[in-house]
Amino acid sequence: MKLLLLHIVLAAMVVYVYFQYPDPQVPYTALSTTLLFMVLFLLLWLSSYFYRRSYFRKVPKLVYFILFFLKELLIANLRIAYDIMTPNYRLQPTVMAFPLKAQTDLEISILANIIGLTPGTISLDVSEDRKTLYVHTLYLKHGDVEQLKLHIKNGFERMILELTA
Repeated sequence: MKLLLLHIVLAAMVVYVYFQYPDPQVPYTALSTTLLFMVLFLLLWLSSYFYRRSYFRKVPKLVYFILFFLKELLIANLRIAYDIMTPNYRLQPTVMAFPLKAQTDLEISILANIIGLTPGTISLDVSEDRKTLYVHTLYLKHGDVEQLKLHIKNGFERMILELTA
């Protein structure tokens, strides 16, 4: 995690310094700045293969996690928008107790906040023994709580555990 932050800061600083010089070879636009940042970050990430292979494997997982979160965010937003715009009532609000595999404060916090960022769900509380996360959801497919638990366990929780291991 520290190496990822270091690479992000280093790539951003190089891009910043590059565009501070007069007459850079590349025009200063949002696209060129982003591309230059991505190229520098990619080079730093590729170089990590030689000195920290665990970090080298985690960056693609982080990218996949971000894409998965964006997909879940889009689906949840579309579900809410569809429910608002149509006359039928599809809400099936439920509170469920989600058994946690995540153990550290960081893992539990990330999972609770990711669940809370997805429209239609919110994390309510964590049990005192930190083994259960209480989640409120607006949409429960076919009244199946176990399916929702599996979706969270095999999706967000599994990815968070892979990233923090």
